[in-house]
Amino acid sequence: MIEYKVIGVMSGTSMDGVDLVHCTLNQTNGKWNYKINAAKTLDYDEKWRLRLSKLRSQSAYNFVRTDRYYGEYIGLLINDFLHETNLTADLISSHGHTIFHQPENNLTTQIGDGNAISAVTGIPSVTNFRAMDVILGGQGAPLVGIGDKLLFSEYDMCLNIGGFANISANVNGNYVAYDICPANILLNRIAREFDMEFDEDGKIAETGKIDYDLLANLNNIGYYNEAYPKSLGREWINQNFWGIVRECKIEKQDKMKTLVDHIAGQIGQNIDDLADGDSSKIKVLATGGGVLNPVLIDYIKSNTDAEIVVPDNQLINYKEALVFALMGVLRIQNQPNVLASFTGADSDSVSGSLHGDFSKLV
Repeated sequence: MIEYKVIGVMSGTSMDGVDLVHCTLNQTNGKWNYKINAAKTLDYDEKWRLRLSKLRSQSAYNFVRTDRYYGEYIGLLINDFLHETNLTADLISSHGHTIFHQPENNLTTQIGDGNAISAVTGIPSVTNFRAMDVILGGQGAPLVGIGDKLLFSEYDMCLNIGGFANISANVNGNYVAYDICPANILLNRIAREFDMEFDEDGKIAETGKIDYDLLANLNNIGYYNEAYPKSLGREWINQNFWGIVRECKIEKQDKMKTLVDHIAGQIGQNIDDLADGDSSKIKVLATGGGVLNPVLIDYIKSNTDAEIVVPDNQLINYKEALVFALMGVLRIQNQPNVLASFTGADSDSVSGSLHGDFSKLV
């Protein structure tokens, strides 16, 4: 048995904060097992939230400086986390924060300098998981499918509702994964119009009503008819989505309710399509912050006959960080950690940049 103590780090497009998970990963008789030892989300203050949201339009100097500072910031968060939990780690595996994601232009960029993370913590670190796949012609997303395959294979599908909703599925023995639609990144933006960070318990959506003209226009967006593998980025939302929402002159709570119905409808439709029209025997593991919105979950359940399994809050909130921890371990073992069947790349890849001294781990 080979065992690693790993910190997985995740920052999503909804910019709610940095997720840290300390986990033990081991492989026994060819099967990967995990245990979450501690987990924490560190909310961004307004300074970091603004800095990250504006970085795509900043100068090259500010971009590089922020990349370095953000890496140092992650390293300091990890140091505090380890001190608070009295834990140690063999490895850090950090997704970073996505600034650009344009696979159609052969481009994806996540900041959070791995050199800075390793230097601040003294722990070898793996970063930059998406670039290799994009260079190989893939979408560079979604990446969590490898964890769904190796850690959660008892489920037919795994649904993550974060900034974007993505899904992985075992379709007749072949694993596929793709982004379904934008999710929390939409709902959180409307919530901020109510001076709220998010729609807690879906209370705003509950007060609204569905605008069926807006719903129809959203459902007619071309992306939804494209074949998978496919992925979404913040740029896509700005170019293809928000204009439709802004042009619709309705109450804010009605926009929230309509967006919830849109997201739930797209998720339900994709589950049923992947199940070849019969989802009644399908078990779907649902995680990510959107799962904590009971109105959204109820709407999803009303749009599919599949069994939607909602686990404990720890797995809901930290599954993505856990999967990136696994991807870091696979990287140092020189095993494929990004699969072409999920991303559409020309081949599987061993992805991730290494920072620090790995001599004790390999």
